[in-house]
Amino acid sequence: MTPFEIGVLSLFAMGVLVFFGMYIAIALTIVSFVGVWAIKGNLALSGLLLAMAVNDTLSNYYFGVVPLFVLMGFIVSQTGIGKDAYDVANAGFRKIKGGLGVGTVGANAIFAAITGISIASAAVFTRIAVPQMIRHGYAPRFAVGVVAASSVLGMLIPPSLLLILYGILTEQSIGHLFIAGVLPGMLLAFLFAVFIVISAYVVPNRIQPNATTDGIPALSLTELFSKGIPIFVLIAFVFGGIYLGWFTPVEAAAMGAIGALLIGIAKRRLTIRGFWHVLIETGAVTASVCFLLIAAQMYAKMLAFSGLPTQFGILATDASLGLWGIIAIYLGVAIVLGMILDSSSILLILVPLILPVLQPYNIDLVWFGIVTIIAVEIGLLTPPFGLSVYVIKSTLNDDSIGLWDIFAGALPFVGIMLVALLIVLAFPAITTALL
Repeated sequence: MTPFEIGVLSLFAMGVLVFFGMYIAIALTIVSFVGVWAIKGNLALSGLLLAMAVNDTLSNYYFGVVPLFVLMGFIVSQTGIGKDAYDVANAGFRKIKGGLGVGTVGANAIFAAITGISIASAAVFTRIAVPQMIRHGYAPRFAVGVVAASSVLGMLIPPSLLLILYGILTEQSIGHLFIAGVLPGMLLAFLFAVFIVISAYVVPNRIQPNATTDGIPALSLTELFSKGIPIFVLIAFVFGGIYLGWFTPVEAAAMGAIGALLIGIAKRRLTIRGFWHVLIETGAVTASVCFLLIAAQMYAKMLAFSGLPTQFGILATDASLGLWGIIAIYLGVAIVLGMILDSSSILLILVPLILPVLQPYNIDLVWFGIVTIIAVEIGLLTPPFGLSVYVIKSTLNDDSIGLWDIFAGALPFVGIMLVALLIVLAFPAITTALL
């Protein structure tokens, strides 16, 4: 059996293992280990490959970004800053028809800029926003759809774990990726908001004509400042520091974690027990991401040994697909995989395959990373996997709203994400304008 055939067989084997429920990192490790053994006929070399993957991952300077930004995100979630963001956003959109929905999108965008975790956004705003929207005339299906859709902003607006993962896989500047995600994230949030306002006027079964925010108390100027200033300072400090060159991404993550901790202490919302819970959750997520990155390093090396990416590049060239044909197929595969796999797994599988294929075209990998993240994030809203949808269902204390109601509510927003994807493809300057 040739190395190429072994590479193809390894992809098939990995797909079978993941389909039957094996954790993606374990599947990648097993397939990569056995694949190198089969290609080289040397068990010791496979063991050496595993050791090298561990060393390369843990010695990577940018790996320090992961635990620090995760720590910052969990502190922010624990201290109730998500509720503050929701209150501030609603204060700004009270007078707009559909303002509660727009406020939810705005609050999610703010929350995304200080957590970077879509699952956290989905859980927090399911508890905060969905009951409020339903109480004020929003159809339950549309209310959960708004929360599901806006939660994906957490993986596009920096800091984003997916952008960090992509940066490590492609050896691109994480700082540049963070900055490149700002305008596309704002574009997507704007498109969501416009859709909600239009729905309020033309689709009464989504937002009742008599929907009102009268029952929501307005914030006084003092409350607005007390809730909004800490959030603004934290975002400006972390990302202003990266943009102005004061901090590296790792340093910015450390400063953000310290800032979030100080805000939590100052507001007297962070207890010893709560902080211990934050540390445990941070350790669990960091360990999980570390395992994924080690497996990805092994997988990339096995693919290099098999020559699979090179052969795919040759096939693409012979088929005269051109750059846009290759990108179209790649994005289509990413979106389809999003229906059955989580976002990290898709990046780990597809990025090492596509990079050698794209190398002759000298494309901007920062722009390509943002395009990839948007495509992958669509999978968070599509059945049967739809991770954000499952998080909302598990968090929602309402048996009358079923899983497929949430998928149906999120469906129009999937179309909007596809529009945003096409815009970023057509106008790459949206991602590079701030660099």
